[in-house]
Amino acid sequence: MWPVLFRIPLPGWELPLVGKVDAIPIYSYGVMLGLSLVVGWYLTLGLAQKDGLPRETMANNYVITALTAVVAARLLYVLTNLDEFDSFATLFSFNRGGLAVYGGFLGGFVGSYGYLRVKGLRLLPWADVAVPSLASGLAITRIGCYLFGCDFGKPLAETAPGWLKTVGTFPRWEDAALPTSGSPAWLRHVTTGQLEATATASLPVHPTQLYESLLGVALVVLLLWVRKRQRFRGQVFFMFTFAYGAGRFLLEILRDDPERGSLPGSLPQHVFVPLCLLLFAGGFGIAIARVIENDTRRWIARAVALLPAVVAYVMLRPVSFAAPVLMQLSTSQFIGLVSGVGTAVAYMVYDRAAQAHPEAAMDLGLPAAVDRDADSGTGASPPDS
Repeated sequence: MWPVLFRIPLPGWELPLVGKVDAIPIYSYGVMLGLSLVVGWYLTLGLAQKDGLPRETMANNYVITALTAVVAARLLYVLTNLDEFDSFATLFSFNRGGLAVYGGFLGGFVGSYGYLRVKGLRLLPWADVAVPSLASGLAITRIGCYLFGCDFGKPLAETAPGWLKTVGTFPRWEDAALPTSGSPAWLRHVTTGQLEATATASLPVHPTQLYESLLGVALVVLLLWVRKRQRFRGQVFFMFTFAYGAGRFLLEILRDDPERGSLPGSLPQHVFVPLCLLLFAGGFGIAIARVIENDTRRWIARAVALLPAVVAYVMLRPVSFAAPVLMQLSTSQFIGLVSGVGTAVAYMVYDRAAQAHPEAAMDLGLPAAVDRDADSGTGASPPDS
């Protein structure tokens, strides 16, 4: 892995509070985060322009959304990993990642809502053009997580393919520019007694960072497909929230890093997981499946949505007379479940309204002044009221 992509050499400058600096390390996670913001900028503003939203206002909103998302992502990570921070200065050390995805989503949502409310614009049209960039951001930033080695998964089975074991093995690295000695997976396996401290690499684990990166790519394709069949404002946003909630819930089952946080209360794993997956399946069948126009395909999709719950029960149930494995929901699983089911309800309400009033459902709701600017192509911001 490459937690530090490269270094910018310096002539041994003496800096206050730092001392002599021979080089500036450029961290892989920071590069991928920056790349995701650039890609998101062009993707979001391009879709906003296609939908007729005022470009300048949307550009300003993107900046505000990005800033509030990063702050909230860091805040949620800190709150769920207080033991990692021994001083106030460490709160601002981003050289090993330390951003919670759902914190970013919630923070960006609040930032967007506040700015658009001041401008007199509706949130959902903006959310529809913004969430494809969130999906692309997942695809890119999780590569950064993989390069650093954080957010790793549980050890692979002995029967796992050789190539997957190779991809999921994280070497022990030592670098003065990094806050710890040893990749996160290696540290986890050594501190839990699964490996000796002399081991040069971690156990082969599920590369859950790459799984989530692929999920991000799949979500981009799904959202662009939904845009072509969009029936109401907010449909793309609701689809992303539901699909990512379900996907993230499943990925969390494979995660093994200790930085995710968990909620109190536990149930047997073979009951808890299938029950939650049944809630997702119900939300999909009742609401989300409405996007499938063909009746036969829609019912097949509903039936397929039940399979993960059945498979989970079969795979997780304990053998005869064995004690069940208790589990708690991680913070991300809880947020994904609540947001996914809640989104399914909202999707159904909006879709029914769209059937009754299709033109009103696709209205951008722009104020007259903004509408004129959008039509003229100037992209000017609406006047403050």
